[in-house]
Amino acid sequence: MLGIDPCPLCIFQRVGIAACGALFLLAWLHSPKQWGAQAYALLIGSAALLTIGVAARHIWIQHLPADAVPACGATLQFMLDVFPLSDVIRKVLTGSGECHQVTWSFLTLSMPTWVLLAAAALGALGLYANLGNRRR
Repeated sequence: MLGIDPCPLCIFQRVGIAACGALFLLAWLHSPKQWGAQAYALLIGSAALLTIGVAARHIWIQHLPADAVPACGATLQFMLDVFPLSDVIRKVLTGSGECHQVTWSFLTLSMPTWVLLAAAALGALGLYANLGNRRR
């Protein structure tokens, strides 16, 4: 969108938000009772927390001084083609130069900040919807 290519950390954040959405859909379709609702709450909360962690790491990288920013790395597709998945995840989470650039912001907040807020809201909503006091 807008001609902006996402950095590897952005892609991981998108996967996390998509996982939250898929879990919400499954929970809605399944309409679980007590222990099932607790399981969905745990899964949605975990997906949201992992997404918050990746977004927080991205925000931290964006706020590093220019001389402390790691060099730009290989593309995510290249790394997936060449390295084992565990190595790719480790390399992506360390961040790189392209993750330092703020290419889009809204109301002075960068994209990872909005993702962090959205993941926190989705996690809270998932916990409330599955653990809240409601009739089943």
